[in-house]
Amino acid sequence: MTLHRFPSSIPADRLRRALAATTAAAVIALLPTAAPAAQALPLSTRPGMFIAEYSAAAGQPASAARGQAFFNSRHGREWSCASCHGEPPTGTGKHASTGKVIQPLAPAFNPQRFTDPAKVEKWFRRNCNDVVGRECTAGEKADVLAWLAGLKP
Repeated sequence: MTLHRFPSSIPADRLRRALAATTAAAVIALLPTAAPAAQALPLSTRPGMFIAEYSAAAGQPASAARGQAFFNSRHGREWSCASCHGEPPTGTGKHASTGKVIQPLAPAFNPQRFTDPAKVEKWFRRNCNDVVGRECTAGEKADVLAWLAGLKP
């Protein structure tokens, strides 16, 4: 299994503060360090690292409630995130225009989700453009991930 290094332009102490303030961070609260140790983390803890990084960049803790509202709302465009990923995004979804099958988005239902930094950024960039018409902010990303990370079987 190949682990990817988690890129961070945020100082580790700032990430630790964001972890402490983030509700979804309870999952990874036992980690001894934040970004420097990310390359050695099991894949199942990676969503929390993204939440911490985005929260730190946004300067505020992630909110699962805001994430759920963002995911299920339209933002002036034709689709919401739920249009393709489903509500809740715990089962197989289907792309609204192509019909392509989309594997579950919630990490507890698909452990490969939110493990590769390049894929996370690629899909946020693409999907946010479809849903919001722009790139999502760090706060929006943190909020959506906090909600997704909280969805359990």
